[in-house]
Amino acid sequence: MTNHVFQHGNVGGIRIHVLPTKTFKTYAISLYAGLPLAEETVTPTALIPFVLRRGTASYPETTQFRERLEELYGAGFGFDVYKRGDYQIIQFRMDTINDSFVQSKESLLGESFAFLGEVLTQPVLEGGSFKASYVGTERETVRKKLEAIVNDKIRYAAERCIEEMCREEPYRLHPLGQRADLDAITPDSLHQSYLSWLEGAILDLYVVGDTTPEEVEKLVERHFGFGGRTASSQYQSRFSPKTVTEVRTVEERMDVGQGKLNMGLRTSVTYRDDAYAHALMYNGILGGYPHSKLFVNVREKESLAYYASSRYDGHKGIATIQSGIEIENYGKAVDIIRKQLDEMKKGNISDLELNQTKAMIRNLLLEIQDSAFEMIAFDFNRQLSGKDRSAEELMSQVEASGAEDVKRAADTVQLDTIYFLTGQKEE
Repeated sequence: MTNHVFQHGNVGGIRIHVLPTKTFKTYAISLYAGLPLAEETVTPTALIPFVLRRGTASYPETTQFRERLEELYGAGFGFDVYKRGDYQIIQFRMDTINDSFVQSKESLLGESFAFLGEVLTQPVLEGGSFKASYVGTERETVRKKLEAIVNDKIRYAAERCIEEMCREEPYRLHPLGQRADLDAITPDSLHQSYLSWLEGAILDLYVVGDTTPEEVEKLVERHFGFGGRTASSQYQSRFSPKTVTEVRTVEERMDVGQGKLNMGLRTSVTYRDDAYAHALMYNGILGGYPHSKLFVNVREKESLAYYASSRYDGHKGIATIQSGIEIENYGKAVDIIRKQLDEMKKGNISDLELNQTKAMIRNLLLEIQDSAFEMIAFDFNRQLSGKDRSAEELMSQVEASGAEDVKRAADTVQLDTIYFLTGQKEE
């Protein structure tokens, strides 16, 4: 592993992170805008980037917007909306070829900044608010994305399990918002939401490529004219460990042929903790990979599940188990999954499980070095959590983990919610 170190700065309330390198033929540019997840802002905030990508003051028509990217030698532009812990994050990405590989009169990095800055700060307006036709179309885009989750029962069960487990917490909200709130959003109300989002979001701008922090800071000053932003410039950790007093079981009926059994677990170990590597190992051995206990015992040995795996959100301190089962096998499946959780707490972990899991995590950490956007995502975890830990350090902590360390992580894990999506009752 080579040690790539981002250089950090701040311009006008935007945190700047630059990794000067000649490794890649492109510039990778990423802008993260984060706001606390909240019922009243989650839906309009999710809609904002969909409308911003339709047009800007200089490129008001969506075709002109796309043609401009073609003129920048086919630059890539995209965005994502997701949640990390109790924050809703919008990430804009640009991917532009390095100037030295093309005969270009203008600096492509500069032109990309001009484009991204305009997308963000100069959207196309009519009568002082967002263009009604764009808002109408993109509202439907978001509605269809939310409907697609309901139609995909695996995703639906995963979301519903989180909603039930975190019903008192902002984390219950889906980052794309709530269908019921879409109709009330008007071009004017969305424009107001956009202005307060732009003023209030925590902004992190990343560049990986053949440039310098000085050059990037100048480009930000020139193209991101925010005026004096007063927003809080860093993420606050809102984490407080929860003690589970009783396991809640929620059953929901829909027209499904296959049952979806999901479980929500809480742990006190988060990304900030020194024991984070042990929690990663815990998740890997429990259900993160094809050699994991859930996969081998629930799916292969007992043939009780079509799929069985686990995920861990280190920013929120929760893990989830997802499985697909025959409806009549519900009781058996719950028992055998609980048995795997107990095996972890007892420290019944083989050397083979430890070594295979270390190899999988090692591969993932090594792959980060091959992708500029993966390096950016890894460093952004650091900004989110306030924990400074390189991929190399994380790797050596994983390598040093033994069964006792994983057992200690297991001791912090509590089953909180069992969610079962089952078929309609027979009449």
